[in-house]
Amino acid sequence: MRLPQFAAVLLATAILATGCSAPAGSVSVTAGPTAAAAPAVGSSLGPAEFASAAKRADTVLLDVRTPAEFATGHLPGAMNLDVESAEFATLVGQLDPAKNYAVYCRSGNRSKVAMTALQQLGITSAFDLSGGIGAWQSAGGEIVTD
Repeated sequence: MRLPQFAAVLLATAILATGCSAPAGSVSVTAGPTAAAAPAVGSSLGPAEFASAAKRADTVLLDVRTPAEFATGHLPGAMNLDVESAEFATLVGQLDPAKNYAVYCRSGNRSKVAMTALQQLGITSAFDLSGGIGAWQSAGGEIVTD
């Protein structure tokens, strides 16, 4: 008798634990709330805050991973600008310095490098996704491969 009850408790616990994880599509750069104010320059934001801030007018999503990484999946509407590319500085020079830049990479390391480079090249309003696209996906964020 005790084994079936124990199994039922384990099953109920597993269902509850699974129900606490982020549902698919829970963060989005195309739907949901928009931040009322721009984040502080150089901020590292969690997925929900990043999604909200990225929806603000004049904000450009900037994926700083390699083109091969970008092709495997990226945030909707993102432009790819490989921070490790020899052309990075030249391409940053073509960006509109009046816009805001929501920067992300795979884990958050390259986005920090990119934000420093953006500031040195005249882009004064940029923030990044803490934990990168991995954190985004863990939070149920939408990924496209267009």
